Amino acid sequence: MNETLVIIGDSMLDVDIEGTATRLSPEAPVPVVDTERIWRRPGGAGLAAMLAARTGCDVVLVTAIGDDTEGQALTELLADAGVRIIGLPMAGNTPCKTRIRAAGQSMLRLDHGDGSAANDAVPASAAEAVGRAAAVCVADYGRGITAHGEIRNLITSAVQRVPTVWDPHPRGSEPVPGCWLVTPNQDEAAGRSAESLREQWAARAVCVTLGSKGALVASDTGSEHHPVRDAAARADHGDTCGAGDRFAIAATMALAAGKDVHHAVADAVNAASRFVAAGGAVGVSSAAAVGGTHSAATSTAITGGIVEVRDRLRRRGGRLVATGGCFDLLHTGHVRLLRQARDLGDALVVLLNSDTSVRALKGPRRPVVADQDRARVLGALACVDAVVVFDELSPEAALEQLRPDVWVKGGDYTEADLPEADVVRRHGGEVVLLPTVAGYSSSNLIAAARS
Repeated sequence: MNETLVIIGDSMLDVDIEGTATRLSPEAPVPVVDTERIWRRPGGAGLAAMLAARTGCDVVLVTAIGDDTEGQALTELLADAGVRIIGLPMAGNTPCKTRIRAAGQSMLRLDHGDGSAANDAVPASAAEAVGRAAAVCVADYGRGITAHGEIRNLITSAVQRVPTVWDPHPRGSEPVPGCWLVTPNQDEAAGRSAESLREQWAARAVCVTLGSKGALVASDTGSEHHPVRDAAARADHGDTCGAGDRFAIAATMALAAGKDVHHAVADAVNAASRFVAAGGAVGVSSAAAVGGTHSAATSTAITGGIVEVRDRLRRRGGRLVATGGCFDLLHTGHVRLLRQARDLGDALVVLLNSDTSVRALKGPRRPVVADQDRARVLGALACVDAVVVFDELSPEAALEQLRPDVWVKGGDYTEADLPEADVVRRHGGEVVLLPTVAGYSSSNLIAAARS
């Protein structure tokens, strides 16, 4: 799907504080969590938009975000993900959900921020975006977007023209009539059948999601149960945060591709299950500050032996992602690629060409910045967990030792340009090419500076 997908809904900032809990507090019989990492990501409609953008869609998010610290962080995370925001005014502060987790389990959730969409005029750009959309997904989180009269009118016009999926919320508004698919979970259905909800909401189809058991769909062709068919994705346990957003986005994209509702739901069931099996929303989070330092990753980002780095990060568990390059004069394109690469797993290693290697590749006047300084700059980024300098022209030998689950390069390469791809796959990894940011090049920056 190459056309624009419009997400309409309530956004928030999600924060996970992860640590270990090995002792009880002396003040009360409660666990003490020693913080190791802090992760941030967009929540609500913002998470739906980020997940859609990760598939390569052109994504527009119509939402309300406050002018506060949380709102600024949320805006930056969405911009880094490639999401274009059409902002509505917010009454109050940006909502923020903070989960405190240990050993992969949530122990406590703290919510703050009372913000909701103000009943102001909707920007003309919102109507223009919806009018051009190939599909619309409504992510209702009960914060006022779907109760806004003008927004409801825009959605009502959309359902007459393009696939429109509505993910409801108990505190939200009823879906507008005619939605192509409405996707409540079991709790939101509150014991009502998919068919009775379809009649109540005058929807073309309603799908009640059942977690690891799949989904029940009611449409004008009858009712059908869609189980999880991808055996590798059957996860009865795991962090389900964001699974509903992943489901709704997958269903929207399938409908936009011309699939009927039952095939769309089957796709969505497996997409959501794979999302949970891969770690859920934690896997699309970015590291944030811990204890006043600049990032959670700083204390672990090092230059050194690749086996030491591999073993240390493997002990933490999760998917190991790696990327590589010269990174001579770090720029916006580099930073965006690194953040997107980190979003593909649980730790990111940068394999950095040494000064000798860069000279062999780019000529005697390069690098401009020495390898140890390039490594320090990369290691200071929150999304980077470790940096390893290598001398060879190709990272093949380093990858033989590192054996990452994912190897990432920029979209200015093709797999034919990557001799190391065979090494990665031989050890069970996958190769991912991420789009580059047009207009950014270290070589061009250096040439401009020298001129």
